[in-house]
Amino acid sequence: MLVFEADTNNLAICAIVTVAMQFSFFLVACTCKFDKVTDFAGGTNFVVLGLLTFLLAETYQWRQIMVTVFITVWGLRLSGYLLYRIIKIGEDKRFDDKRENCLAFAGFWIFQAFWVFTVSLPVIFVNAPDSATFLTPSDAWTPQDIIGAILFVTGLLIETFADFQKFGFRNDPANKGKWCDKGVWKVSRHPNYFGEIIIWIGMFIISTSICVDGKWAGVLSPLFTMAILLFLSGIPLLEKKSDERYRKNEEYLQYKNRTSPLVPLPPPCYGCLPRAFKCLCCCEFPLYNYLDPEDERISIKPSNEEPYNENAKV
Repeated sequence: MLVFEADTNNLAICAIVTVAMQFSFFLVACTCKFDKVTDFAGGTNFVVLGLLTFLLAETYQWRQIMVTVFITVWGLRLSGYLLYRIIKIGEDKRFDDKRENCLAFAGFWIFQAFWVFTVSLPVIFVNAPDSATFLTPSDAWTPQDIIGAILFVTGLLIETFADFQKFGFRNDPANKGKWCDKGVWKVSRHPNYFGEIIIWIGMFIISTSICVDGKWAGVLSPLFTMAILLFLSGIPLLEKKSDERYRKNEEYLQYKNRTSPLVPLPPPCYGCLPRAFKCLCCCEFPLYNYLDPEDERISIKPSNEEPYNENAKV
């Protein structure tokens, strides 16, 4: 009890709820040997933590209401979409080598619990009881609130449009054997990840309105999100899969050379940028390249050759 009384930010109760929730889903997934609830468990856990910390505080301040609504809309939208998608697909290939191995499967759920708790830190800190009175008597909107809210909504819209555009593209039989280059996917190879990163940068910026002392740890939220998506289980895995599948397709190589991996940019502009600039400013890191030198030469065509066809089939 003393631990909970000293924990003014409700970090302990959030950690316990997160572990309990992920462990419960793990037992179901491991016992039944299926992976349809993995992403759903992650998305809904964010919603639970947002609502829990909001209700525990009992202060109901406008900033707390705003971030709780934001995280609830984002979490329900994402978890609902991912659940529907995995039901349609059938199985998640990420777990092909883990379903029969209980310890390996448990490793994913442990990581997911750590991910949910770390990325939720800005929401937890904003919903802490003392955050409601931090700006009194002048409890007004700050520039951080406005900028953060704009970034969050922008990121949510980009992520939502990207998910539905790609899902619709993949479900059209006419697009079998193609990579998605429609809508926002025409200006970014991973626009959904760009939206996700913008969402958590925005949420952290909102939280800086009440940040004092240890609450600056909320910066771990966008940093951890970027680390996962840019260097671990996000872009590198998808780039490897695409390169291996389409490496002999000239139109794909042109698409990759002309399209930003993350930040949406016009393809003609991005294609003209020097490789060093792409790496330093556009996140075109070497670990995203699984092509042979011969494949890379094909991707750079002289201007007098046939123009790039964005709708070519494999």
